[in-house]
Amino acid sequence: MRYVGMQSQISRNNMLSILLLLMFPAIILLTIYVFLLIVSKLNGGYYDGSGYWRDGVDWASVNEMFLHTLPWVVIGVGVWFLIAYFFNTSMIKHATGARPLERRENPRVYNIVENLTIACGMDMPKINVIDDPQLNAFASGINKDSYTVTLTTGIINLLNDQELAGVIGHELTHIRNKDTRLLITSIVFVGIISAIMSIVVRLLFRVFIYGGGGSSRSRDGKNSGPSIVVVLLVGVVCCAIAYFFTVLTRFAISRKREYMADAGGAELCGNPWALASALRKISGNPGLSGVGRDDVAQLFIVHPKLSAQGIMSFLGSLFSTHPDTEKRIAILEQF
Repeated sequence: MRYVGMQSQISRNNMLSILLLLMFPAIILLTIYVFLLIVSKLNGGYYDGSGYWRDGVDWASVNEMFLHTLPWVVIGVGVWFLIAYFFNTSMIKHATGARPLERRENPRVYNIVENLTIACGMDMPKINVIDDPQLNAFASGINKDSYTVTLTTGIINLLNDQELAGVIGHELTHIRNKDTRLLITSIVFVGIISAIMSIVVRLLFRVFIYGGGGSSRSRDGKNSGPSIVVVLLVGVVCCAIAYFFTVLTRFAISRKREYMADAGGAELCGNPWALASALRKISGNPGLSGVGRDDVAQLFIVHPKLSAQGIMSFLGSLFSTHPDTEKRIAILEQF
């Protein structure tokens, strides 16, 4: 099986990383502007500079509030992104329970990784292990200092050398193609949106539990503006829409990356059938199903949810970042 198009894939992923860096802050800022716009609309009108009541949206006020909010949002998102970006290794370790694998603990794994990295001329990544009797693996990291291949104890113990080499070759190809950098950028920004949604929902919950008011009044003294509850509900809706669009951007990370990584892994190990056999074993007993974070699960070689049965599995596959495992196996077995 011939692996082609690596430089094109690397260039594509680098470009997508830049687009994601620009797109996610733009989505957040657009959501804030829409929120301010809706709140202004709910007020029913505004007093102009001459003191007359006008129906409609106070565009000048909306723009002024947005400009005042803009630097704080940019600073907050920027700081949050930098912290998450540079501490993503610790975040993933915490989410998955991974720990470093020492050479003396398993020289077999180290020998396989070293042979494959020498074959493709790349630096040796870190190797982590997760104490899970089931089977899964993933690559992570944003640069050569943080690139890591993580394996479960189950996949180490239950795959033979050729199958394990195919899996590790697959993960090394993700690193070579800069897939991991792109995925982690996506994980960070989706996490930011999720956190903002969580804060707004908690505020809304507190208002419902403890009560809230604060309605604005129109020129005739009647309550015409939005109450705190209405404002928070608008915030929830805006955050939900923003989250939806951030999830959609994950589909910019084409499923083709898994096929490309399969091709690279098959070439490195020299045996497409071995990788196909490994994928079949993994899909029948994937580990890491207890991670509970779908953004992290998109790193796995086989997404645990894709192995489930029934209508939920079908719906999940429609929105999955992974292609169907059986299709991946079928392609590998053609060679």
